[in-house]
Order: sequence, then structure tokens, then C-alpha cells
Amino acid sequence: MIEFKNVSKSYGNGTKALDNVSMKIEQGEFVFIVGDSGAGKSTLLKIIMREEVATEGTVVIKNRLLNTMKKKDIPYFRRHLGIVFQDFRLIPTMTVYDNVAFAMRVIGAKEKRISKRVPYVLDLVGLGSKADSLPNELSGGEQQRVALARAVVNNADIIIADEPTGNIDAKRSCEIVEMLEKINATGTTVVMVTHSEELVRRYGRRIITIEDGKIRSDDISRVGQKREDFVLPDLDIGSKRAAREVDEFIRSYHSDRRDVNGGESDEQ
Repeated sequence: MIEFKNVSKSYGNGTKALDNVSMKIEQGEFVFIVGDSGAGKSTLLKIIMREEVATEGTVVIKNRLLNTMKKKDIPYFRRHLGIVFQDFRLIPTMTVYDNVAFAMRVIGAKEKRISKRVPYVLDLVGLGSKADSLPNELSGGEQQRVALARAVVNNADIIIADEPTGNIDAKRSCEIVEMLEKINATGTTVVMVTHSEELVRRYGRRIITIEDGKIRSDDISRVGQKREDFVLPDLDIGSKRAAREVDEFIRSYHSDRRDVNGGESDEQ
């Protein structure tokens, strides 16, 4: 699914952001990427998203070699990705609704489908009442949830989350991670960068630690083992009806991919 072989990345100013990184993330894994600021985490994500190209080594994602990928093919490749950026990257002149709908429009989804799907996903992240608001009218946590809604609206094969809980409280952080866990349970690969040691310790997932551009550890020892002594906040998502809707969304996460894409395959 995602494979780095001896990948290094250097910038023009001489900075070596990644140094001989090799890793393989299989389809359906949930992986935390951790490390201090400047360790190379963001560069790694940018290479996965094909925003940056490795200086040395090879990167293969979904059987596609990213090193030599043509510029015209990048948008089609990114259809497989749902991305939650650390800086949100919301379009300031668009409403919350249109920011999420934009992710569907760029892949050619029909407006009838968009008009049903977007309000549904916004309700799931607790922003149904904010559909007509502009990004600058939202709190940082609300903007983060818009970014999450945009990432999941197209039923992506891979979700890349760059500090998705960095601007929200512990309760909402757990809600977001647990939604990502449920989506992961459908077979979706999740790669999440975080500085939250509590979240990493709470959830029994593979942990890749990056330090000075190198992978210092790749820990799978706790996979499947959640910490029992972690006090999980009360996840009050509003009502039993809301909980049922979340479960329905998770069950249908991949089943309506063709409908989301306007009835056509996204392969080009």
C-alpha cells in the first residue's frame, strides 16, 4: 500500500529532512507517526501526498511509483487520499458546505449526490448548523472538523491526518480518533501524525518514531492492546439517533464509492 525504500529528502538550503527512510504500511493499517518538531514528519506526509518528491530512494503507493509520476496524474492519484492538513487549508471565501462539497466536485460527483452527502457528513462531525458559515467565523476546533469532514466525504482508501487533534480538547480528540478507528475497521489505511502522547498511549496501534529525519523505532508491540487505565472522556455525541447515524456512515464507508464518484470509476 505505502512503501518507502531508502528515501532521503534534501532541500536547496542544505537541510536534509529525511535520511534513508525505509518503511512499509500495509492496506488497512492504522499507524501513528510521532516525533519532535522538525524531525521530518511533515516532509514524510508531503511525499506521500506527492507535494514533495524524494531526492533519493523510491516511494510506491497503491502500486504507483511516485518518483516519476507525471504532473497530470497527481490529481487522479490524490482521489485515493483523504487529507486532514495541520493548517486546515480551508478556502476562506467558501462556506463550510462548499469547502466540503469542493472535494466531491473536483472528482466529478453529481450535485444531487453532493447535496445529500455533504449535510450528512457535516452532521456527523457536529457542524450541521454551521453549513453556511465562513471559515473565519469558526473556532480552530470547528475548522479542524470541517477539514475532517472534507477528508472522509469521498470514501478515501487512505486517510492522511496531520495533527488532526492539535487544536481541540481531549473529548473531541478522542471522538475524532475513534471515528478514524471505525473507518480504519472497514479496511481504510490511516496514517496519523500527532504530538499527543496520551492519544498514542491510549490506542493500541503501530507507532513509527522519527528523529532527525531517521526512523528511530517502529513499534508494533501494543497493536490491539488499548490502555485500560486511561480515563476516556464521556463521548456525548448528542443522542442515540446520532450514534446510529455514525454507525450507518461507517458501515457504508466504501459501499457507495461509485455513487460518490458520479457512477464512474476513479481509475484513469
